[in-house]
Amino acid sequence: MFPSPMELLRSHLPRVRIPEPTNRIYKSECCISFDTPRSEGGLYVDLSSFLAFGKEYVGWNYEKTGNPVYLRIQQRPKPVPEDRPLKKPTLLAIGVDGGFDYQETDYDETHNIVILPDYVSLPFPSVELPEKVRLAVDAILIAEGAERKEQLAAWTAEKKKVSAYVMNLQQINSGVVVPPSGWKCCKCDKTDNLWLNLTDGMILCGRRNWDGSGGNNHAIEHYNETKYPLAVKLGTITADLVGADVFSYPEDDTVEDPLLAQHLAFFGIDFSSLQKTEMTTAERELDQNTNFDWNRIQESGQEVEPLFGPGYTGLVNLGNSCYMASTIQVVFTTRAFISRYYEHQSLKMAFAMATSDPTLDLNMQLTKLAHGLLSGKYSVPIQEKQEGVPPRMFKTVIAASHPEFSSMRQQDALEFFLHFLDQVERVNSGKPELDPSRSFKFIIEERLQCPSGKVAYNKRSDYILSLSIPLHEATNKEQLEAFHKMKAERKLEAKDIDRDEIVRPRVPLEACLASFSAPEEVHDFYSTSLNAKTTAIKTANFATFPDYLVLHMRKFVMEEGWVPKKLDVYIDVPDVIDITHMRGKGLQPGEELLPETGPDGDVEHTHLVASEDIVSKLAAMGFNYLHCQKAAINTANAGVEEAMTWLLSHMNDPDIDDPISHRSDAMELQFVDETSVETLISFGFQEDVARKALKASGGDIEKATDWIFSHPEASASADTDATSSGMQAGDPGVPDGIGRYKLMALVSHIGTSTHCGHYVAHVHKDGRWVIFNDSKVGASVDPPKDMGYLYFYERIDG
Repeated sequence: MFPSPMELLRSHLPRVRIPEPTNRIYKSECCISFDTPRSEGGLYVDLSSFLAFGKEYVGWNYEKTGNPVYLRIQQRPKPVPEDRPLKKPTLLAIGVDGGFDYQETDYDETHNIVILPDYVSLPFPSVELPEKVRLAVDAILIAEGAERKEQLAAWTAEKKKVSAYVMNLQQINSGVVVPPSGWKCCKCDKTDNLWLNLTDGMILCGRRNWDGSGGNNHAIEHYNETKYPLAVKLGTITADLVGADVFSYPEDDTVEDPLLAQHLAFFGIDFSSLQKTEMTTAERELDQNTNFDWNRIQESGQEVEPLFGPGYTGLVNLGNSCYMASTIQVVFTTRAFISRYYEHQSLKMAFAMATSDPTLDLNMQLTKLAHGLLSGKYSVPIQEKQEGVPPRMFKTVIAASHPEFSSMRQQDALEFFLHFLDQVERVNSGKPELDPSRSFKFIIEERLQCPSGKVAYNKRSDYILSLSIPLHEATNKEQLEAFHKMKAERKLEAKDIDRDEIVRPRVPLEACLASFSAPEEVHDFYSTSLNAKTTAIKTANFATFPDYLVLHMRKFVMEEGWVPKKLDVYIDVPDVIDITHMRGKGLQPGEELLPETGPDGDVEHTHLVASEDIVSKLAAMGFNYLHCQKAAINTANAGVEEAMTWLLSHMNDPDIDDPISHRSDAMELQFVDETSVETLISFGFQEDVARKALKASGGDIEKATDWIFSHPEASASADTDATSSGMQAGDPGVPDGIGRYKLMALVSHIGTSTHCGHYVAHVHKDGRWVIFNDSKVGASVDPPKDMGYLYFYERIDG
């Protein structure tokens, strides 16, 4: 005789737990898929682990853990009244009163207790249920889900900080009295977007936006000239001074001025009678977000056809997460990532290999993300659009070791891409044949020649090729000269320039690639031939060509006074490039290597010394001094901008805080005798192991042999960061092939800084260009190929 459902439940009570306040409870999303309580069959919450599973996957959890009792949560849509009013947001927030209202459908929620493996169901609530089960379910239902805690979906703009310049602000009495209305910029005809400098009372217009709108930069230019730190936006001052928009130029942020009433009174301003006529910075941001629609951001207002199905799934914006979404959409279009996490790894396989908490297992979450994006299961039209999938669990685990990516602030897509590949490489450590990140990896060969004529070769690995933009190579110089002449004339006439009159430089990608390989001077290079510091000439080329070549355009540069500026430039990018001529050749006949010892016989490994000028300037910007030294050395003292680019890309390297060692550090240009290498190879050792052993033993063959036998774990994947001359492409951990590539994707950026604005991806797939704009996916009409921040090229085989 079979037990009744209630008897069956009582027999499993030892497997039921009542959650404590510290327990993480998942009740909104499956940890294996993107199923929710609204999915068919609902969501099953394990009453022992408090993990959630969709109907298709809960059986796997039972097989793995033996946990039999689950709370099933199902949500079904309520009918929507036709006269439901639309609410305009008044707060830059999501999921809070006054914030964005997406007019979401209301749902009825039902609950059941389900016992596996036979899916025996009991109703909830019910007084007949055991008290332990009732207490467990009640605690789950009233608890805030781990998903919501981690995503901080109800985010609001950060609270303004009191400026450090408020208490001792200098105010100059020059007889300025500011009228209550009728303001105008002191340097042009602008009558809106005006800022009152709180030191001298100058009224000047705000910054020019990326699209040419806004002000004429007169307020920021005034600060650069005078260093007067604070300004308040006219039109935002009312009797409620808390709402006034005060900006601190040295702190580069909106701030609070508790003495604003006093500072305004200095210029005769009676704030109690003023009316609000301008939007604050936060309100303007809110307005831009409210109008962040499909056509305005990209595609020049073209009508974009929505796309659905496998490979056309959008990603829900979790709050300034477009930097992640745009990058991930591109990465999961590559053969390497599709093969690793979709074609050759099922969700069941990943779950079986996952830790006890699959929400914190990167391999599981990568597989979940791949299946979510590529299966087409979640890319279905709902009222002619798709909802996309929310990558919350993925973001939590990929950002666990990175405080910035863990936040809700906008980030640099390049920094995230490098961090992402680093984490993928780590999770696949020991299995290089499975590591999809290696498809982006390549080796750069650097050649240095000192005035003695002797040379040194160095090799380093990277995932991106960062390119400076040589504006002097612009192909439209005549048009630019005419535009600048017209601009100067309009300025004298105090007239604005229309957006359609703006001319931007057009620089060919070929010129950017040529600038990478062009010879450059390396100062403070220690030459063992001259036994002195000197200036060497460095050239760089590829030792290997990756499967996917990622080009980073350095559109963000430092102006005088270390003010970041985005270059307003177009890059003419061809669909096909051939960089075969950029392959390095290694040591050539007739070239002589720099010796390992100086003329006095002492061992003096050839190495760079960090330029104190570069280091001090970076350190003054707040970077760690040791990190600045490493950045200068790794960029061969090429300049502050190059060092900063390296630093921002390597801040999360595991060895970034290790001391600088000129004997074995990857930054050293270290060499081994080629004859000694050949000798060890003749003994039967692999070349890479031979080089590693010789470097570890100071070049002594006998000691190197002992080192190899005492280090059996030494693999053929020798140190690629510092090798001798003549080593050709062929690192076992790095792919190589021909140097012909086709453009497969680009990530473009709109905004004045990588840490604000918006990122969008365009991907060429199935014979057409597709735009991925967070949850929106559509057929691209006019892909902005000349506006890319990151370009992704795929090698053309054959």
